[in-house]
Amino acid sequence: MKTVCLIGRPNTGKSSLFNRLIGEDRSIIMDMPGITRDRIYGEVVYQDKKFSVIDTGGLELGEGNFREDILMQATFAIDEADLILFVVDGKTELNQSDYMIRDMLLKAKKEVLVVVNKIDNPKRKEEIYRFYELGFENLIATSASHKTGIKELLEFITKDIPVKPANEEDSICRFCLIGRPNVGKSSLVNAVLNEERAIVSDVAGTTRDATDSMFTYHGKPYIMVDTAGIRKRGKIYENVEKYSLLRSMKAIEKSDVCVLVLDAVEGITLHDKHIAGMAIEAGKALVLCVNKWDKVENPDQAIKKWQELLKYEFQFATYAKVVFLSALTKKRIHLFMPEVIAAYENHERKVKTSLINTVIEEAVMLHQPPSYKGKRLKIYFVNQEGVRPPKFVFYVNNKGLVHFSYERYLENKIRENFDFTGTPIQLHFKNRKEE
Repeated sequence: MKTVCLIGRPNTGKSSLFNRLIGEDRSIIMDMPGITRDRIYGEVVYQDKKFSVIDTGGLELGEGNFREDILMQATFAIDEADLILFVVDGKTELNQSDYMIRDMLLKAKKEVLVVVNKIDNPKRKEEIYRFYELGFENLIATSASHKTGIKELLEFITKDIPVKPANEEDSICRFCLIGRPNVGKSSLVNAVLNEERAIVSDVAGTTRDATDSMFTYHGKPYIMVDTAGIRKRGKIYENVEKYSLLRSMKAIEKSDVCVLVLDAVEGITLHDKHIAGMAIEAGKALVLCVNKWDKVENPDQAIKKWQELLKYEFQFATYAKVVFLSALTKKRIHLFMPEVIAAYENHERKVKTSLINTVIEEAVMLHQPPSYKGKRLKIYFVNQEGVRPPKFVFYVNNKGLVHFSYERYLENKIRENFDFTGTPIQLHFKNRKEE
């Protein structure tokens, strides 16, 4: 798949442009330089042509606290990219940071398109030609906030991407193993594959990159991705470990299901919950895998205690599938794939419009929305508008009247009536007059 990355100094509108391309607010946008620090991945489909896009932190000269990290991540992004969108601010003059980025991109010898952003009126468009002094042949004017120039930008990006039917690999369940270092992810890979595919060691951090393994289970193909152990940010010292973290984040983004591997001996840590949050934020199905079960005393009693513990510690993901096993001895390993498959199937589950509306109508009759200043929320119609994860759009009289507790009530009613175990579901509210 073609990979496109956005590079530029802070506050040129890269994140706004990224969000406009992928069609959702995934990058944080603030009128303050340096908000985006990590690379953020997304996929775009335009006229049956698909490409991957990466947002990066703003690059500038100086001694900022995160400058070295941002530069390193941008360098990785450039290395991955087939096309680089060099985003500049059309309202300001070029500065030393722009020229520093220009020199870096010339050395990379990649295809570069200069995107002159914030061009929101015809007069400014006449001034864009001064940006040819950067020395790149291709240039496009855009305004991410006003949605202008986006079509032209997409046309340029996809001009050499052939229209293809859905990639066969897209229909294959892809799941990744995530977790702290040394919880047994590589051992689990070997246990599932029934071979010594991954290097297994007691030294934390043995796996440095995300590695893909395609295998067959009950006659169907699957892709399993082993990732490097995700350390706390304060404990990431080496550049190679920072690179491993970024690759793990990309593996999460590209997977359908994330399997969080927990250590049955060490128990649940705050960092385990943070890693689970990364998967949930990315909208992925989640399986909690408690590994090293062979080292647990009285496993029958322990499993009940663990179930209660998981329910308490992962209150934000009570829908997650759970499996207890030992990758080393392969005890209970037969339970692993059925839970992954069930989470995957629910992740792409579609519900008939008539059925979801019946469920919501009954839910509203059972429990009316609370009123606010004499006004009450009315739900006119519900429609499922996507999968992976399932997305439901509620057309209402005023989305400002939606209280978080009532939204949670509606989600619970949906889960009571349809099997969405293992996957997050997203509820969006739109005023009926909106598109």
